[in-house]
Amino acid sequence: MSERKIDEATMDNVEILAKLALTPQERQKAMDEMEKILTYVEKLNELDTDQAEPLVHILPDVNVFREDEVTNGDGRKDSLANAPKAKEDQYIVPKTV
Repeated sequence: MSERKIDEATMDNVEILAKLALTPQERQKAMDEMEKILTYVEKLNELDTDQAEPLVHILPDVNVFREDEVTNGDGRKDSLANAPKAKEDQYIVPKTV
C-alpha cells in the first residue's frame, strides 16, 4: 500500500483543532475515512477544467436589489404632531434628575 496521507501527527492535530477525544478504533476509522476523501479529491484533479468558466452564482441575476431612495421622507413632522409638547422640531419632556 502507498504512503498514508493522514499520519498520526496530522490526526493528533485534527483531534486538537476539533476538540475530539477519539478511542483508538474511532481514530483509525476517522483516518481511513479522511484517506478516502483525499483520494477522491485527487481523482477530481484529473479532470480537464481548462475550458470551464468560473461560476460566481448559479442564477443569472446580476443585482436584484433596488436603489436606496427615500420615498416617504423622514416623518419628523408627523411624529411631532402626536407629541404633547414640542419646540423647534424636538420633543419637550419633563426634567429628570
